[in-house]
Amino acid sequence: MENINQNQNDAKLVEQLSGKVKELKKEIAKVIVGQEEIIDKLLLSLLARGHCLLVGVPGLAKTLLIKTLAEVLDLSFSRIQFTPDLMPSDITGTEIIEEDQTTKKRTFRFVKGPVFANIILADEINRTPPKTQSALLEAMQEHKVTAAGVTYALPEPFFVLATQNPIEQEGTYPLPEAQLDRFMFNLWLDYPSFDEEIEIIRTTTAESNYKLNKVISGEEITLYQDLVKRVPVAENVIEFAVKIVNSTRPGNNELKFINEWVSWGAGPRASQYLILAAKTKAIVEGRFTPNIDDVKAALVPVLRHRIIPSFNAEADGLSSLDIIDKLISQFS
Repeated sequence: MENINQNQNDAKLVEQLSGKVKELKKEIAKVIVGQEEIIDKLLLSLLARGHCLLVGVPGLAKTLLIKTLAEVLDLSFSRIQFTPDLMPSDITGTEIIEEDQTTKKRTFRFVKGPVFANIILADEINRTPPKTQSALLEAMQEHKVTAAGVTYALPEPFFVLATQNPIEQEGTYPLPEAQLDRFMFNLWLDYPSFDEEIEIIRTTTAESNYKLNKVISGEEITLYQDLVKRVPVAENVIEFAVKIVNSTRPGNNELKFINEWVSWGAGPRASQYLILAAKTKAIVEGRFTPNIDDVKAALVPVLRHRIIPSFNAEADGLSSLDIIDKLISQFS
């Protein structure tokens, strides 16, 4: 009986979520022109308790998009501008000495850093040294911060969006593969189309009078995140996800181009994220279970940063995206 009630509640939540996401997109469209696919993936990542790495040239409204998302979701937002001199404590927080005016007794008090927010925009994460990058990545993994032996829980939901500029590489510290693996999606922002750019110029150079409405609260997001975990998945869908991730690994691989073009393939975390993305996509679209097409829709953003092309691939002018495209054609 309890299971029947749970299923009925879940069915109502799926229907509710589908309507809320449509409303969300309508609100975001008041500010952001185009970028529908990026917005879809950001919402999937948030609902699946993942994090995103956004790669795009300056001026594509990455910051505006994230701020708008935080606003319509009724979540706290924090932007951290990563620079070469940024210290870990500048992100997580620091201890200060306080003196009691009456007793003159001195005590330490922890002042929380900008990481204590629901949505974190880590701007140009590759501009700061590995030590500082690790402070944020640890918070992403553990959802908590430890200072002077005391652990502080981060607010839930907790969602990190890191940006990278693909043009300027001088003076940057690229994220190691092991740390890149902690991001669910690697999203590339393209230039707008001609018509979209006309609309952007028209709206941004005139007086703005839009008003954004709050659509989903933090408590509701946590509820939907729990729902994602309960979504049932058919065995053949899980097998497809694992099979395609397994096929990215060189060595004794039946696919000769993988042995030739790939140095390192994707690990088990890729399979987990493919299934979570498929589950989330299904319920966002009002369906109760994902199919193989839902897995295929997440292949590029999940695998793009997890496949390391070999020297042979680079010599042939091939990127990880070219390898993924060829891999998808083998399974279509």
